[in-house]
Amino acid sequence: MTQLRDRRGNEDPRSGRSRFTRNPYLELLRTPGAFAFSSTGFVGRMSMSMYGLGTVLLIALLTGRYGQAGTIAAAGSVGYAVCGPFVAQQADRFGQRRVLLAQAAVFAAGSTVFIGCAELRAPFWALLATGIASGASMPSLGSMVRSRWSAIVGDDERRLHTAFALESVNDELIFVIGPALVTLLATQLAPASGIGAACLVCVTGTALFAMQRRTEPMAKPRPPRRRAGPRLPAAGLVTLAPAFLLIGAMFSAIDLSTVAFAADLGHRPLAGLILGTYALGSAVGGLWYGSRHWRAPIERRFAITAAITVLGVSTFWAVPGLLALAAVGFIAGLAISPTLMTGYAILERQAQPHRRTEAMAWLSSTVSVGVALGSAFAGHIIDAHGARWSFAFAASCGVAGVLICVLGLTRLRTPQQDEAAEEAED
Repeated sequence: MTQLRDRRGNEDPRSGRSRFTRNPYLELLRTPGAFAFSSTGFVGRMSMSMYGLGTVLLIALLTGRYGQAGTIAAAGSVGYAVCGPFVAQQADRFGQRRVLLAQAAVFAAGSTVFIGCAELRAPFWALLATGIASGASMPSLGSMVRSRWSAIVGDDERRLHTAFALESVNDELIFVIGPALVTLLATQLAPASGIGAACLVCVTGTALFAMQRRTEPMAKPRPPRRRAGPRLPAAGLVTLAPAFLLIGAMFSAIDLSTVAFAADLGHRPLAGLILGTYALGSAVGGLWYGSRHWRAPIERRFAITAAITVLGVSTFWAVPGLLALAAVGFIAGLAISPTLMTGYAILERQAQPHRRTEAMAWLSSTVSVGVALGSAFAGHIIDAHGARWSFAFAASCGVAGVLICVLGLTRLRTPQQDEAAEEAED
């Protein structure tokens, strides 16, 4: 029987099938349990934009040593990056609830000890050790939220594309809200209140997320190996991991450069607003990109959006003032979310079900390592040569990342594309 359609080409409700609404995000969130796990996941991962900055503010406000504060924050980021894939692997094998509840408890204890050491003016080695421990135990909910979307959406690529777009936009909103909140708390209330709030929202959100049982992906114990299999959960990580590391370095260099540039012009308080426009551009771009259905191969879309992002960043070093930087930053930011969500989508399609969360956690980890490295290098460049040279460093990181994408494009093909190519040849 021919499907009945309305004037916009959408399926009519009388056909007995779900009608594709005008707003794909609202349609997606009406899926049973979707809003609950997406919203609690949003709260739980607020800490990823708050904890590192909260660490810097806590140590710097108590000791006046920004170099020491940056080192401890970077060490915590590296600990998070190293442990993230392992924790995600355990979540795939044993279930998200068991792993997350245990991790949240360890993170709460580790953060309490770290804050106590800072308040008691403990020696640097103690702060470094407890900072690494607390950073390493912080739950990584981004990959687990995306894994849940993959489980409830199934093989519907259009809805999965929209779901990943929604989560990328959520990530951008987190980086708009989090830094401003932690800075306000640490500077106006107490030095430890910023990192304390980050720990509180993380533990609360993680616990609420873990309790959403009906949307939790089934645990998939790793099948016994008859012979040695691939070490990486997805072939695309050979290309995506170094590319995302460089993109993370680019992001952190932009953050530091913007603060230094605003300070040079005598408007340091405006730095947060400028960075907010960058994140806002990313959110707008992600909403638009996720609401459309694309026919171009996914690996080509990834390379194009990454190149557009870097092209915009490459102009930052030449801007005459903050207003121009805000305008260019908004435009450059439009392609950030599409780049990130496409990278995650490639891994979701490539990875086997029992390693899907692990695969996506690798991207979060490599970004964290890139952020730590980018902050270290950019800080030295700013001290020696100024903000404009640091903007140039950010652009060079982005260009290197795009080159890696182009050179490794064939590794980003998905199994569905390979099957389609084989059918076309037959």
